[in-house]
Amino acid sequence: MSGHSKWANIKNRKGKQDAAKGKIFTKMAKLIAVAAREGGSDPEMNAKLRDAVAKAKAANMPNDNIDRAIKKGAGELAGTVYEEITYEGYGPGGVAVIVNALTDNKNRTAGDIRHAFDKNGGNLGTNGCVAYLFTKAGRIMIEKKDGLDEDELMMIALDAGAEDMETSEDGYEIKTAPEDFAKVMDALNDAGVEVLSGEIAMIPSTETDISEADAKKMEKMLDMFDDNDDVQEVWHNWNN
Repeated sequence: MSGHSKWANIKNRKGKQDAAKGKIFTKMAKLIAVAAREGGSDPEMNAKLRDAVAKAKAANMPNDNIDRAIKKGAGELAGTVYEEITYEGYGPGGVAVIVNALTDNKNRTAGDIRHAFDKNGGNLGTNGCVAYLFTKAGRIMIEKKDGLDEDELMMIALDAGAEDMETSEDGYEIKTAPEDFAKVMDALNDAGVEVLSGEIAMIPSTETDISEADAKKMEKMLDMFDDNDDVQEVWHNWNN
């Protein structure tokens, strides 16, 4: 993604999420519960949980929902046990795709993921087939708004541990090391900065251009992943 298209895509995704907040919060709750189960209920001592909570807050998930998900993961409340699975494959036109899922039924989820690839001209591959094309990093997107000072924003981000901040016509993209993502998000929240999106993402090192026909298939495949309750995140290198 580059230029205006990146911001348009993020706004479009956020619009879909806002229209289905209940579904998004359910996915976030799964992520938080798994992190709490694996590493404990204290975000200060559990980096994975700290990152999951930061991501949930970026999506405006209520604190009560976050606390309930932590308690379920820690076993203080009854809840389903989920397993984290990552799938890799190729979308239409050879686009590299990584799908991260949390599931209580691996066979069901694997079948659904394979179906989404196959139905739209792609194919599910083996672990590692495309991961080498991506780098894990924290990414925080902030829209330009009146009253938001660029220099002040940069100081807040860098002082909190951010690696870089890029400025465009649409806004600011702050990049962090994965381990510093939650700390930078906390600093921005404390300063009252409104975040458009924040996540630890798989950033592609190269991007792939595809035909208009393949682009339609790619959009349909991404919609199928988005509609799947087990799918947490989808990363790709489509230059759209």
